[in-house]
Amino acid sequence: MDVSEPTSISSGIAKRYATAIFELAKESSSIDQVANDADTLASALAESEAFRDLIHSPIYSREDQRKAIVALADKMGLHRITSNTLQLMAQKRRLFVLRELARQLRQMIALERGEVTAEVTAAQELSDDQRTRLAAALKQAVGRDVNISLSVDERLIGGLVVKVGSKMIDTSIRSKLDTLQNTMKEVG
Repeated sequence: MDVSEPTSISSGIAKRYATAIFELAKESSSIDQVANDADTLASALAESEAFRDLIHSPIYSREDQRKAIVALADKMGLHRITSNTLQLMAQKRRLFVLRELARQLRQMIALERGEVTAEVTAAQELSDDQRTRLAAALKQAVGRDVNISLSVDERLIGGLVVKVGSKMIDTSIRSKLDTLQNTMKEVG
């Protein structure tokens, strides 16, 4: 069996649900709310171990997951389209693709809006001013509005890794140290 097969199956499942949410949001003029939902879900997954356990653990029954999702969706203020889809996913044991669903939904909405998403990895959280300046610099480089999807990796020490589409710019100190180390090995 190909190692990438489970990933592609998960990606396919996530894409079907993301497409359904996106199409329903377009029909009901709810794109902005659903975009916020995707961000909220991605943040919850990144920040809450309990939420990750809920969607991945086999110990919860389908009904337990559905009830928990109803309560969480209400608490998070998710749009009914998102909430109903998450309930359906719980009933079908598909919540494990939630991170990928949020990512794909963000991409669909960005494409609809004519925006580009830059995946940025930084050594520490960026201030609002830093995000604004980075978005402006990327807009100038790309030629259209850029959404920033930020993750923090302290192993970078400093600097940024920016990926827009298939292009990647790595200005991290760790990358520079790795390059220097490789150069030193070649010389010695």
